[in-house]
Amino acid sequence: MNSLQIIEKYYQKNTPLYEILILHSVSVAQKALQIIENKQLDVDKNFVQEAAMLHDIGIFLTNVPSIHCFGTHNYIEHGYLGAEILRAENLPIHALVCERHTGTGLTIQDIIDKKFPLPLRDMQPISLEEQLICYADLFFSKTKFNKEEPIEKVREKVAAWGEKSIEKFENWNKIFL
Repeated sequence: MNSLQIIEKYYQKNTPLYEILILHSVSVAQKALQIIENKQLDVDKNFVQEAAMLHDIGIFLTNVPSIHCFGTHNYIEHGYLGAEILRAENLPIHALVCERHTGTGLTIQDIIDKKFPLPLRDMQPISLEEQLICYADLFFSKTKFNKEEPIEKVREKVAAWGEKSIEKFENWNKIFL
């Protein structure tokens, strides 16, 4: 499977949005692969590389002009929208990464409490590969391109999402750091 071929079915090469998506996805993939090497994790490296490249494929459907997205959906929806794209591409396991990578993952209660316009289903990363990509994604934004955020900044960002998120992040630090 060639992730770039799939991305290029939905994104026009040499456009600002394409460049943002590729820079971000490559950064996330590289961090995840580096963690696999450093921690000698027993995971499917090829899957991590592919899924990290595809985890944000749904952003073009959202309305975030600052990153050249001019769709009709809220940004919070990009995960499940990307999952729908990857399911249509016959990549159901990759789709789970899309759906479950937002923040540190979303519970049904999170969706209800925050009134997110999302399907009412658990969207928390389960497999080690899903957790790793979700973790690596926390260190990169789409506005600072491939600049990795220091762990203190990531911790502050995650802490703003609540106690469950910071607890999950600290658990991931024990595994991945």
